[in-house]
Order: sequence, then C-alpha cells, then structure tokens
Amino acid sequence: MTDDAAPGLPELRASDADRERVAEVLRDALAEGRLDMAEFEERLEETYKARTYGELAPITRDLPVAGITPPPAVSLHKGPLEDGSWAGRIVGGEGSSTWAVAILSGFQRRGRWTVPRRFDCFAFWGGGEIDLREANFAAGEVEINCVAIMGGVQITVPPGVEVVVRGIGVMGGFDQRGSGVPGEPGAPRVVVGGFAFWGGVGVEHKKTRAARRQEKLDRKAAKRELRSSSRDDEGEAHRRALEGHKDILRGHGLGHGHGAGAGSREEQRERRSEN
Repeated sequence: MTDDAAPGLPELRASDADRERVAEVLRDALAEGRLDMAEFEERLEETYKARTYGELAPITRDLPVAGITPPPAVSLHKGPLEDGSWAGRIVGGEGSSTWAVAILSGFQRRGRWTVPRRFDCFAFWGGGEIDLREANFAAGEVEINCVAIMGGVQITVPPGVEVVVRGIGVMGGFDQRGSGVPGEPGAPRVVVGGFAFWGGVGVEHKKTRAARRQEKLDRKAAKRELRSSSRDDEGEAHRRALEGHKDILRGHGLGHGHGAGAGSREEQRERRSEN
C-alpha cells in the first residue's frame, strides 16, 4: 500500500479482501526469508486487527511483491475480481518441471512451481515428494504418473482440489484416501496414475503451514475475545448485585445507617423528657 492516496482515503474502512491481500504478501515474505516467524506472526495479527487503509499501509511498506522492488505491496485501487478463487492459479504454459527421478536418493517438487499437464516420476529404492499446495497449474486437469519400485512417492494437494487415483499396485499400493472428494468450483483436478511394486504412492489433502498458523492465531484471538467478554459480563453482574444489595438495604431503612440511628436516639430523649 502507498501513502500517495487522496486526502482522507487512509481513513476509509478496509475490507476482508484488503486484509487478505496484505496477508498474502506477508506469507510470500516469510517463504522468501524476508521475515522470520516472530515478525510474520506479529504483522499478521496486526493485519487482521486493522480497520482502515491507514492501519494496513505500514505493515507491508518495507516488503516487495513477487520479487519486485518497492514501492510495496498492496494497491488501494482494486482491479476486477477473478472468476473464482482458483482462476489465478491455472496459468497455462508448459510447466516449470515435467519429470523427476530418485534412485537410491530422493527428489522434491514443492513451493511455487507450475505443474505441467503431465508429470512423470520414478523412484527406485528412494523417495519423492510432490507438494502442490502453493503450485500453479498448466491446465484445469493435470496428470501425475508415478512408478515406485521398492520406493515411494508422497503427493500433497491443497484442500478443494479433486484427486482421482488410477494407479496399480503389486505388493505395493496407491493411497485412495484422498480420492473421491469433490473439488471446489473452478479448482484443478489431479489424476494420479502409474505402477507400484514393493512400494507405494501416498496422496493427502493438507493445508499450508501459513494457513495452519493463521487458524491458530484466529483461535487465540477468539479465546482472547471470549475471555474479555466474560470479564465484562462478570463485572456487569457484580455491579447489578451491588445495586440490588443497596436497594434491599434502602427498603429496610438501613440505606443511611448513621442518620437513622441518630434520629431514633433523639426521639427517645424527647419521649423521656415529656414523661
């Protein structure tokens, strides 16, 4: 966000979408090593507490966007909304990597990469990790073909992505637990096929660490709000109890203790003098 907005604009109320754009910049900065975990959590908490553009602006002032040098991050001018939350991740093209091999070793494909229309991998006495949680996709449907011989491949997809498992296992297997879950509208479809002999291919839906951390922060914020509300309720109940106690005392003529006692003694002296 920038400071060259029209007068009064920083005081405008920010929306949930504005806060989410700032949060995305912070997640990128954490992944690139620009922020450590403590700084990330502190800024993320400030982001979700922010109510105006003026409160959001300082949070990303010293951070670039997607490797571009400052000025940073989030523009106050909103572009047209994309058709569906997954539209920006189906980018077309050939993919940044189309194959991987692990022989007595391992391989990884994770982070921000582009999954091709077909990705082939081979593991022999080794293992591979294919993480699609932060990946883009070359097409709305991609195929991952795995051959695992006395080895294994683990595939992790983000929630909302449909997975279809078609692989064949001989004294090995393909994990079917991630298969058959309907995908979100507009989300890509991942078809997992291939062959496993004395090995296996695992498939699971899993959120990113940043998403899990955000859920943890949200839970903490909810607990703090609940505790604060509970304290307010207890204080109000205590105040009402005191008021009720005072009303009871006043009803019995004890609301002004010393005055009532003095008046009673005066009346007794007057009666004695008359007698």
